[in-house]
Amino acid sequence: MAKIQRVAELAGVSTATVSRALAGKTSVSPATKAKVEAAAKELGYVVSSAASSLASGRTRNVGVVLPYLDSWFFMAVLKGAQRLLADAGYDVTLYHLPPANGLEEDIEGAQRRARLFDEFLRRQRCDAILAVNLELDDAERATLGDLRRPLVGLGGPLPGLHTLSLDDTAVARCATQHLLDLGHRHIAHITGDPDFERDFQMPATRRAGYEASLADAGVESDPLLVRHANFTIEGGYAATKELLTDPRIHPTAIFAASDEMAIGAILAARDLGRDVAGDVSIIGVDGHDLAEFFGLTTIDQFPERQGQQVAQLVLDELAGDGVEAVDEALPYQLVARRSTAPLRQP
Repeated sequence: MAKIQRVAELAGVSTATVSRALAGKTSVSPATKAKVEAAAKELGYVVSSAASSLASGRTRNVGVVLPYLDSWFFMAVLKGAQRLLADAGYDVTLYHLPPANGLEEDIEGAQRRARLFDEFLRRQRCDAILAVNLELDDAERATLGDLRRPLVGLGGPLPGLHTLSLDDTAVARCATQHLLDLGHRHIAHITGDPDFERDFQMPATRRAGYEASLADAGVESDPLLVRHANFTIEGGYAATKELLTDPRIHPTAIFAASDEMAIGAILAARDLGRDVAGDVSIIGVDGHDLAEFFGLTTIDQFPERQGQQVAQLVLDELAGDGVEAVDEALPYQLVARRSTAPLRQP
């Protein structure tokens, strides 16, 4: 006897009702659905994904497009999204679009991007697409529209779609203002190198917020106080060593565009014999898991929660609820710790 028939007998319903209940159809009452799920669990019955896909036209799979696989931030976003999708019975297929590094890689990256839209996504192996920090041009949006698959974005506005975005200018202003409020005027900034000026230009936007906050306080920005790094601890460490050993400048505070670079800055300052935050205050952005361990002041943008929010948008669309084509602002919060302090008077 087929297992689905055994589930039906144990639950006291038809096999058709079992199929509808386990597929999440709203035509099945909550009480009946609970009986079917209890029977299926008792018998160890799991719906065949292949059979379910044929019957419903759904794959129970969501495609997630990420620019980096070695970044704590993007893995935190993925963690939040995957958990919520898994709880709803969806698998995740990960698509990686790495950033370009030079002309040869630019060409390779463009080819890989074209294959994603012209080949991989056209296979229709996913019910919806979640694009993280991926800016789409008109042709790419048209391609996705032809697929008739729900698409939501995280990281910046996409015309005609519901997206979730962080106001990077406001975040940078908040970080810089915190240092200004502590009395600092010689504030350095560690930004991303040119390789990171891709979709939505986050490094440039955060630098603009930093400079605008200084201007509002009547502080002239100094190009020597701006250094580039690659959003890693190692990159922040190297940039900070440059800042603190350059005899032309004497920064008393550093705003790093990511927590990982800020952690590198803390380590570099300590290696140079500088007291954090007595000699130099340091602030980052993200809400990294290690921020509390290092006593790092940060602008927490709750990345895991971002993943949950954008995954919920996907589920809402798949449920037929629909989502509004707007760009929704994500929350952020200043979390002050011991890496920042009032300017020490001479």
